[in-house]
Order: sequence, then structure tokens, then C-alpha cells
Amino acid sequence: MKNVPDTKLGKMYKEHIQHILDKNIEALLDQYTDDATLISSFSKSPVIYQGREQVKEHMQGILGIDGLETDIVFWAETENPETLMITEQITMTAGGAKSEMRFADSWVLKDGKIAIHFAGMVQYPDGTLA
Repeated sequence: MKNVPDTKLGKMYKEHIQHILDKNIEALLDQYTDDATLISSFSKSPVIYQGREQVKEHMQGILGIDGLETDIVFWAETENPETLMITEQITMTAGGAKSEMRFADSWVLKDGKIAIHFAGMVQYPDGTLA
């Protein structure tokens, strides 16, 4: 991981990525509120996941990841309300194939857990823009 600041949210982000690398879905879910909303644009059209079970469904995709490198291109956070907005350059290996893409993630936290997560693709592996 490159360019992650040494802040509370920076530490949480590092843990988040480590849970993905470890394929530890339960630990990842523990970072979310039970009623969390995750809005994903990974499939080029928005998909909304509500609550722990639906967010868990979204997280199943991490099981296919064999390698993940992140380079933070943009980082912004606030303390009150507790929010995070980042853009990441991602290099990922899945199914033996290496892909590069750019993500935009935004978190809104409640009581130290992610209540709203915008998980967006900015640039897909084929080079097209979201």
C-alpha cells in the first residue's frame, strides 16, 4: 500500500485491505454497521447492497483475488462527520490474470464503523472510464 496516511482512517483502510488479502470476509464485515449501505459500480451499472447479508454477498468477489496492490492517488478525510474519500490505482490478480484499474471509495462512518460505502470504478481494466 502506497500513500496511506498514519491517521485513524488510514489505519482502518490498511486493515480493510489486509482483510481483503486474507479473504477474511467476517473481519471485513465487522468494519460495517449492521444496516450498512454499499453502492457499487463494479459492474458498470449501480448495484445497492443493504444490510450485513447483502454486503456479505458483494464481498464474495474478494475470494477470487490472488494479489492486490493499492496506490492512493487522492485522500481526503473529515472528523465530524467521520468520512473518507479516496481514489486508488489498483493492480489486482484474479484467476491468474493481472489487471489494472482505478477505484474511488468513499466511506461515511457511524460510531467508528462504515455506514455508507460508495465503491466505485473510475477506470475499468479494459481502459474505459466509468
